[in-house]
Amino acid sequence: MTVTGAGRPTHDSARSQELARGLQRDLAKDLDGEVQFDDYTRQLFARDASMYAITPLGVVFPRHADDVAAAVAAAAAHGVSVVPRGAGTSLAGQTVGPGLVLDLSRHMNRIVELDAGSGTALVEPGVVQDQLNRAASPWGLMFGPDTSTSNRATIGGMIGNNSAGSGSVRHGMTIDHVRELDVVLSDASRIRLDRVDEAERARRATRPTLEGALHRELPEIVRANASAIAEGFPAHWRRACGYRLDRLAREDSFFDLAKFVVGSEGTLAVATGALVDLVPRPSRTVIAVGHFTSVAGAIDATQDALACDPAAVELMDRTILDLSRRKIEYAALGDLLNGEPEALLFVSFSGDDEDELLARLKRLTTLWSRHGHGYHTLRAVTPAQQSSLLKVRKAGLGLLMAASEGTRRPLAFVEDTAVDPVHLGDYTRRFKEVLDRHGMTAGFYGHCSVGCLHIRPFLDLADPADVVKMRGVAVEIKDLVAEYGGVNSSEHGDGLARSEFNREIFGDRLYEAMRQVKKLFDPGDVLNPGKIVDAQPMTENLRDAALPPAGPLRTRLSFEVVGKGAGSGPASADGTGAMRAAADRCMNIGLCRKAGSGTMCPSYMATRKEEDSTRGRAAALVKALSEPDPRAALGDERLHEVLDLCLMCKACKSECPLGVDMATLKSEALSHHHDRHGVPLRSRLFGSIRLLNRLGSATAPLSNLPGRSALLRRLMDRTVGIAPARPLPVFVRHNLSRWFRRRRPAGHAVTQGTVTYLADSFTTFTEPDIGRAAIRLLERAGWDVRLESGVCCGRSSLSKGLVDDAKDKARHLADTLSTSTEAGSPVVGCEPSCLMTLRDEHLSLLPDDPAVKDIAGRVRQVEELLVEAIDDGRLRPREASWLAGRTLVYHGHCHQKAEVGTGATVALLSRIPGVSVVELDAGCCGMAGSFGFESEHYDVSMTVGGDRLFPAIEAEPPETVVVATGVSCRQQIFHGTARDAWHPVQLLWEAVASG
Repeated sequence: MTVTGAGRPTHDSARSQELARGLQRDLAKDLDGEVQFDDYTRQLFARDASMYAITPLGVVFPRHADDVAAAVAAAAAHGVSVVPRGAGTSLAGQTVGPGLVLDLSRHMNRIVELDAGSGTALVEPGVVQDQLNRAASPWGLMFGPDTSTSNRATIGGMIGNNSAGSGSVRHGMTIDHVRELDVVLSDASRIRLDRVDEAERARRATRPTLEGALHRELPEIVRANASAIAEGFPAHWRRACGYRLDRLAREDSFFDLAKFVVGSEGTLAVATGALVDLVPRPSRTVIAVGHFTSVAGAIDATQDALACDPAAVELMDRTILDLSRRKIEYAALGDLLNGEPEALLFVSFSGDDEDELLARLKRLTTLWSRHGHGYHTLRAVTPAQQSSLLKVRKAGLGLLMAASEGTRRPLAFVEDTAVDPVHLGDYTRRFKEVLDRHGMTAGFYGHCSVGCLHIRPFLDLADPADVVKMRGVAVEIKDLVAEYGGVNSSEHGDGLARSEFNREIFGDRLYEAMRQVKKLFDPGDVLNPGKIVDAQPMTENLRDAALPPAGPLRTRLSFEVVGKGAGSGPASADGTGAMRAAADRCMNIGLCRKAGSGTMCPSYMATRKEEDSTRGRAAALVKALSEPDPRAALGDERLHEVLDLCLMCKACKSECPLGVDMATLKSEALSHHHDRHGVPLRSRLFGSIRLLNRLGSATAPLSNLPGRSALLRRLMDRTVGIAPARPLPVFVRHNLSRWFRRRRPAGHAVTQGTVTYLADSFTTFTEPDIGRAAIRLLERAGWDVRLESGVCCGRSSLSKGLVDDAKDKARHLADTLSTSTEAGSPVVGCEPSCLMTLRDEHLSLLPDDPAVKDIAGRVRQVEELLVEAIDDGRLRPREASWLAGRTLVYHGHCHQKAEVGTGATVALLSRIPGVSVVELDAGCCGMAGSFGFESEHYDVSMTVGGDRLFPAIEAEPPETVVVATGVSCRQQIFHGTARDAWHPVQLLWEAVASG
């Protein structure tokens, strides 16, 4: 096998397979961590967040530094390169390559020591930035560089990249915060890099090792190229390009190899540990958000902002603002804005003296007013006022990516330039002239405070003409940057996108000195070759250009709905590739790898495995759907191992900025798996859950006996895989349907018309009190309630891949509701998973059915109708109910959060007199319908619940009332915490009912 630069390996298949087997065998023998060479794992690590894709030979998951050294040694012995990788969110292609990928994030993620006294932290490379900041927060400390990807970016990746972020005007770059590095060199030796005086450097230089050679020969390279170093580096300080010989030349008395390798993109050494400096965390932040009629106007206002000593100055253009309004996750920003700004400028002031910060904010607004900058300034002083602003600002990249249409995407190739902010206005105008001349549109956002704008032109790299156009623009922008003394790579690094231009940027002498550095550190070209020096053209290894045409596949679900305008077309058998296009919307930005906030992705939060993230599953599906026979590939068992732990929570549909809907993709994939392998008995049982629950209710209390018998539970485990530790639902004989048929008329005046209450397949038979409360409240509010209790929505069938069955149920329910209810009358329910199915999955199942479209448009949350009734005075909760004075802790259902948000539920709870409502940010409960009942999934289910939900509830005093809208959530909360959870309508009924 021959590896040349960053390109794809060239080899004959038999030789390649022999090499892979030999390397895999040696790695498995020498490493404690996992070693994976299967095709699907290799596909998962073929991409990062860039426009590139290179399939590696294999992937290892080191557990410690000895594993890293063993992997480097084995790879070198077999003539294979090594690609170190953190979160895989690199935008320039630094973490893809044809050799052996080292995933340093899965296991090497410990904070070894945090010394508040010295303001330092000793961390492994897989520690995530937010993880370190949470650990440092109690001591009033944080890591200085503040990237927008802080919830998944690893410290090791930041070191490899020399990351910066929004606060770099104050805190500089990662290079400014690294004290020591423990590394593995290309010869597999382990050493510590640090700052030493001349005497210690000379002592180390005497060692007959690679470490000795570094301390001996690197100073010679610096001395021999002193003039090139002084003249060749760009003038602007914010640099994430080349090897930092300027740092070595800066200090005559000291020699700091730790800082020197920062930003080297894994080409000189593999970091296994880092001692980093921490900085004081400001206790207060205030933000001014300037509204402007143009991007140019916002940039022109930057100098006034810099005059007020800000912590950050961030730009966001209209493109991103409009995209944020379409996403539930970010829509709150729109309510805060004044008018329709073409650009916003976020100016943050941080510190401990609030009066001083407010004075600076006031000075800024005065300067902007005096100089005619902008038409409105929003002041965000409290954390509550700032939350939606900061969420959208950090999501700029993802939101811009959401504007992708098929393979036409906003691409990162000229997005990392920076110039002195004094020149930013002129530079940006000329930049736009280049784009206009080439007929390109682009999104603008970034860090005006340091002259860095992330400008991403829209291109289709599956079109050869656009590839040519891309390189032409890259050359023009590279030359334009040089005119202003700026840098081509200011925080995203060189990688595959910009390394080819480094000889021109630095000049021949300095570039050759950098090549000498690479040769000194890595004479065998083992470590991430083809980055920074000796790179291939930027147009090689493009992911979209390399993807083969999608094979023909008839899908059961419509991915025109899933794609949301992605250009994927309708489901068909003519090879349009709609399903693949839906999966390939993923651009690997890695938000699904976050932890500690939001819901996506619960299985990744539990396992920390790439294949258990949304992007991992998307990559696996793209591979299967790119095979000549995608229908057969969808039956592959390894593919379904990757899909298995998807809880189908749908969080990715709302939290993923690109809206990759893995729940729907998994349903479709499961259906094809069933076509090839048959439908398991357990799947048939869960798909028939309404029938089972109806039978359980009809035979109660006898039907509840199996749940109390250890022998029967063990039998259920062995025969159908129902976890014996999981409590079974308790059936109620007097279910909701029986109650509704036998009750006396309510006697309330009907003033609002008819509403249909959907009797779901769960609470109807196990928690009928919920439905009774909802119906009584609706009737008191003036509604004539019709109960729909005879038809299943198909939600359970969909979750098990029984798509044809779900389609039949959807059609039956839609026809029933359409013909038996008044036109335009609302349809409500209390179980979000069932109710949301009518407005989401039914449209994917039957996109052209007029009854389905009609009913989908009539679905409303019962909370909405009840809030309206309270506000109109038709419902009057009592002031003195037992709830007065209590705290209500509310956990929202995942499908509700994904489809409509929790605003209506929170509003309803807040209208109960005397209560305090706290909405938990506790992710997914982990139950996910049948998932938590299944023996092989039980442990993961409990791990998900135990991550944030269980601790949050257990921290509450006994008098706190726990609230959850989902039946699965209530089951899981009781199982995990022994606390009963109420449905919101039950609590409102408690407050409304007399006595």
